[in-house]
Amino acid sequence: MRFTNREQAATLLAERLTDQRGKNPLVLGVPRGAVPMARIIADALDGELDVVLVRKLRAPAQPELAIGAVDEAGAVLKGRYFDMASDEYMRGEIRTQREILRKRRELYTRAHPAIDPADRVVIIVDDGVATGSSMLAAIASVRARKPHRLIAAIGVAPPDTLARLRSEADEVVCLHSPEDFYAVGQFFEDFSEVTDEMVVAALSTKKGMTHV
Repeated sequence: MRFTNREQAATLLAERLTDQRGKNPLVLGVPRGAVPMARIIADALDGELDVVLVRKLRAPAQPELAIGAVDEAGAVLKGRYFDMASDEYMRGEIRTQREILRKRRELYTRAHPAIDPADRVVIIVDDGVATGSSMLAAIASVRARKPHRLIAAIGVAPPDTLARLRSEADEVVCLHSPEDFYAVGQFFEDFSEVTDEMVVAALSTKKGMTHV
């Protein structure tokens, strides 16, 4: 399976999540790429939109390899290769990523204040996951705030990562789980960068104004 773009993936995910319509779900996009997707899903399900702020922790000299993740409260999730980095490197990397999260929270809050997920059906959306570190950190971050039900909605993920996510979320909806997985972008014809301005626009858009 290869998606035309994130919008198509979001529409397909919304179709798989129709049983959540009428439950006022809180749909959380993982910035930045998944937030416009979450907007489409929130509108389709008559839900609310917000973000869950997590950042991957990058391996030394291999910035595309996630060795863990951190949320905006500073909680660190250690990935499979976490111990390949020195303590000094990790302290610096955590500081760097938390500062990015702080700036994003400040920027995104201008669109609307954060929404409390307590006692809500929460759907965490991402275009795709590789190691799963960021999504696992997002699940842990939201779980700590006691949602009623927590669903992960993903465009594409490798089977081993999907198994890990299913052990942490109440439900996982994934459109495609290929064995030959190298990178999320290989499964999208258009995988253009999503900017902070696009995230703010998605958060600011009124329900019903999104176009695919």
